[in-house]
Amino acid sequence: MESKSTLTMRLGLAIIALLGTMAAVSLLYVPYDVNEMNIAGRLQSPGALHWFGTDNFGRDIFSRVMEASKTAFLVGAVAVTIGLVAGFIIGATAGYLGGWTDEVLMRMIDALLAFPGILLALILVTVFEPNLFQTMIAIGVLSVPNFARVIRSGFFQYKEAEFVVAARGLGASHATVILRHVMPHIVSPIIVAASLSFSTAILVEAALSYLGLGVQPPDPSWGRMLSESQSYIGKAPWFALAPGVFIALTVLGFNLLGDGLRDLRDKKT
Repeated sequence: MESKSTLTMRLGLAIIALLGTMAAVSLLYVPYDVNEMNIAGRLQSPGALHWFGTDNFGRDIFSRVMEASKTAFLVGAVAVTIGLVAGFIIGATAGYLGGWTDEVLMRMIDALLAFPGILLALILVTVFEPNLFQTMIAIGVLSVPNFARVIRSGFFQYKEAEFVVAARGLGASHATVILRHVMPHIVSPIIVAASLSFSTAILVEAALSYLGLGVQPPDPSWGRMLSESQSYIGKAPWFALAPGVFIALTVLGFNLLGDGLRDLRDKKT
């Protein structure tokens, strides 16, 4: 019988696979032009022609949800990559060298953590012109402390292990010790951190777009669609329901995946 953590991980993977497939399909095909307006057909309820109904400009909501899924996955992937690369440099340096280097780098990370995440993202985005690129950079910066702390912890745990000391004794270089002897043992917590950071990135992007500081109109974004739908929530609830459900599903999928991986890693430990 499968364990609870395995089922949780598989459910998360299934949700992510479904949404990822939709994003991949939208690269090649969407039922309607996402920015084609039809004022005569505005706020139509879900039906055979428009599965999720139409918005206040008569645009097909399902097509816009599909197109916005590409944005969500792109933002998550770029933000996690930025956070992972910068976090690895900081965390590995601090954990491997220790001493004053660790103190200086970790105090910088603590200073970054002192700012509420969404506030820091708002500052970074508003300083520059709001667009998708600036949004991805800002969210990537937010994820750096999480990765840095996870990686630093892993290096502190393994840098004095017997196999690492033996490798140094045999003349292995610092790069060899880090990449061949320490990194394989901390890949698992990094994957967990990446999964959870991905869901956070999608939430922050939706929040910034909702406030008008992320994806700019007429390009679709789940957060932007929620902002546009709030004036019609009573008349056309499907307008807000569609992007809201997809935000929730995506975050749920990555959180389930992260929780399942973490539980499996804890059991092995």
